[in-house]
Amino acid sequence: MSAGSHRTVLLNEAVDGLNVRADGTYVDCTYGRGGHSRLILARLGETGRLIALDRDPAAVEAGKQVRDGRFTILHGAFGKLRELLARAGVTAADGILLDLGVSSPQLDEAGRGFSFRHDALLDMRMDTTTGTTAAEWLATASVNEIREVIRNYGEERFAKQIAAAIVAARARGPLRTTGELAALVAAAVPTREPRQDPATRTFQALRIHVNQELEELSLALPQCADLLAPRGRLVVISFHSLEDRIVKRYMRAESQADRLPARLPVRARDLPQPRLRLVGRAVRPGEDEVEANPRARSAVMRVAERTERAA
Repeated sequence: MSAGSHRTVLLNEAVDGLNVRADGTYVDCTYGRGGHSRLILARLGETGRLIALDRDPAAVEAGKQVRDGRFTILHGAFGKLRELLARAGVTAADGILLDLGVSSPQLDEAGRGFSFRHDALLDMRMDTTTGTTAAEWLATASVNEIREVIRNYGEERFAKQIAAAIVAARARGPLRTTGELAALVAAAVPTREPRQDPATRTFQALRIHVNQELEELSLALPQCADLLAPRGRLVVISFHSLEDRIVKRYMRAESQADRLPARLPVRARDLPQPRLRLVGRAVRPGEDEVEANPRARSAVMRVAERTERAA
């Protein structure tokens, strides 16, 4: 169960957040190369169980090399969490982990098209068996659609100029590779933050859009809350402000009791109980981890626990 070149972010903090019980059932919604899963298995007893998911076929193949009767890996996006767990005969879990964003192997493997550091076909799909590639989408999207994606998902202030440059370029011929797109963006962006490649925000935005990452997250969170057993933990690690905003708002909303009219004569203990209870504050990597793994610098981890309230 080799982790390869992948460095798992907030490894101990995330598994500690799950509060693993030896006989519990846990779900790793983003297997990657198995860093979190290995530590969960190390803390499980003989009767414990771990279900791992990943939409990336390469990650699923890596997971299939695990020889452990307590472990099952399934191919699919966590937006279909309930359906996937039903296949494994799981209707409730004692802990669910989501480690969002792109993994190091996806970034480092040139052929995946996630990174502008390698010249490769402009793919960007996490699940290479289905969906539209970034090149295919850029070939047909309107200038307004491209601008909105780059502005909203990349928080790119030069989205208008980049979108116009993409549409002008494709009139001369299709954009096929990451190198072509990176060069085009660099020429369209008049200035950039120090130590950041001009293409960073555009590539991030296209990846989020192609994989519908925010939509998948919004679909998954309510399913996680539904599937958690009482006192079960939900742990989410985000790497993008838009992801973290969705997680933060969802956990906060589910941790607040239903609002009743003012001055209604109801005792506090009789008030409806919220579904979730927040556990601690947001956790970020320490200086040592960021120094060892710069990709960890934007990570934010949030934890919530299922209350005793009936579903």
